[in-house]
Amino acid sequence: MTSAAINVVGIGGSLRPGSQSERALRIALDSAAAAGAETLALTGEDLVLPFYDSALEERTPQAVRLVEALRGADGVIIVSPGYHGALSGLIKNALDYVEDLRPDTRPYLDGRAVGLAAVAFGWQAAVTTLDQLRTITHALRGWPTPLGGSVNSAEVKFDEVGGASEEKAVTTLELIGRQVVEFARARR
Repeated sequence: MTSAAINVVGIGGSLRPGSQSERALRIALDSAAAAGAETLALTGEDLVLPFYDSALEERTPQAVRLVEALRGADGVIIVSPGYHGALSGLIKNALDYVEDLRPDTRPYLDGRAVGLAAVAFGWQAAVTTLDQLRTITHALRGWPTPLGGSVNSAEVKFDEVGGASEEKAVTTLELIGRQVVEFARARR
């Protein structure tokens, strides 16, 4: 990613390659790219990190990559699967590493647009997971986009080529990607 372009980092998915939440993330990131952003997706194995511990001074290469990507990001898109009514531990642990940005001039996610979506097998988990992502984003000083996405994967299935069984889900994710880029441009 370059400093002249709008840089958008995507965090999401699960340990299963091509999961429904990863496919949703890729739709939003593709939309951000179409709006002119350079994008980076950190999914699955990229997010296998030791439990966050602020007392440890050394970080794994994956943790360093995550923190450095977020440090240089103008915007972030986070898509979490909903497990038992909450965001996944994989995504939560990755977000805990944002604490390493605390001493920066731009601490945490300060001034960054953050697009959020949750994908769960049922509406209750999808909605509560999105709510938790918004709460975490606020705590990290990020600016959640006006539109967030809750996707019930019992009703909507994403395919391998960037589509879904319900066009409204694709349209929502694309709008989230565009809103992140638009806000990031306005902040510059």
